[in-house]
Amino acid sequence: MTQSVVVQVGQCGNQIGCCFWDLALREHAAVNKKGIYDEAISSFFRNVDTRVVGDGGNISKGKICSLKARAVLIDMEEGVVNEILQGPLRDVFDRTGSGLGTFLLKVLKDEFPEVYRFVTSIYPSGEDDVITSPYNSILAMKELNEHADCVLPIDNQSLFDIISKIDLMMNSGKLGAAIKPKSLVTSSTGVFKKRQEKPFDAMNNIVANLLLNLTSSARFEGSLNMDLNEIIMNLVPFPQLHYLVSSLTPLYTLADVNIPPRRLDQMFSDAFSKDHQLIRADPKHSLYLACALMVRGNVQISDLRRNIERLKPSLQFVSWNQEGWKTSLCSVPPVGHSHSLLALANNTCVKPTFIDLRERFIRLYKKKAHLHHYLQIEGMEESCFTEAVSSLSALIQEYNQLDATKSMPVEDLPRLNIAM
Repeated sequence: MTQSVVVQVGQCGNQIGCCFWDLALREHAAVNKKGIYDEAISSFFRNVDTRVVGDGGNISKGKICSLKARAVLIDMEEGVVNEILQGPLRDVFDRTGSGLGTFLLKVLKDEFPEVYRFVTSIYPSGEDDVITSPYNSILAMKELNEHADCVLPIDNQSLFDIISKIDLMMNSGKLGAAIKPKSLVTSSTGVFKKRQEKPFDAMNNIVANLLLNLTSSARFEGSLNMDLNEIIMNLVPFPQLHYLVSSLTPLYTLADVNIPPRRLDQMFSDAFSKDHQLIRADPKHSLYLACALMVRGNVQISDLRRNIERLKPSLQFVSWNQEGWKTSLCSVPPVGHSHSLLALANNTCVKPTFIDLRERFIRLYKKKAHLHHYLQIEGMEESCFTEAVSSLSALIQEYNQLDATKSMPVEDLPRLNIAM
């Protein structure tokens, strides 16, 4: 299996990463009862003999001694990283910087003061970060357009809506819902925790579950495994159109809630409904370029084929890629559940999100509000903003051109026949 390194950047990235490593350890503990360092664990963890200094302490097989996450933690401030290193997972992160262990890049302020001043000025903390977010987002979008291979945009409002649905279901007591002991949504007293206390904990948990499902084929065996390179290869037909809409089902696996499992076919239907998307979008009424279904648990290939054939008539694919489906089957389900599904769609429904971002940027930029904070940084000019909004406009135009083909008839091309 491929050995990977997870890079966590900033407060949000590190907090999501902390959730991811916690959930990943739970999954491997549930599967690996004998405590053997196998291929599944080696994909994201190193086995280290802590008595040996340096790379000589790495153990490639045998009993698990001490697992160290293959992670890079990056932050401009020490608070979040220190909180992780002092928390329950502190022993999972290697602070020596040896091998593929954890590199704590908190030294940026001392080693590269010019870079530190630039970054902290462009991404200020506190309320100003909210006020100037259209500036930050427009600059980030330009870099993502030019340098990223694949992006999974996630919307805070969608995450909050999902949490609200879970709250509603649990408070209503329907479907025999019960909270599991030591659940992520319960307090130490066993009383249901109000989301207002720590709203981002539950939201980060949703994103961590997305990453858990996304990497499941890289960590466990399955009859139809798929790695991250295959996602990019099959779901990104054009370089700039690399923004994928994600959805998870069943939603209630995210909250550690005991409820009767959803019917398998209903799970596939849910994955294409707007209520299960991690971004405010409705892919079912927009144009698909390609779609990936990453299933975990006791699901057969025949179940996948049947549901794809059932859903195809209600989904509109581009005329030149009517068979644009990529499927994955991982035999190991999430802990405590029989099966789950992560759907990734390259779909024009992301366009309204980009249009909204451009409009919010233009409203602020017309007044030149807060612009002086950026322009006083060496190397930053107004042209940086005009180039960034031009890049975003070009991306929106590409989606417009695709949407214009929605009414075009699908060509029924003849199949290639091989004479025997």
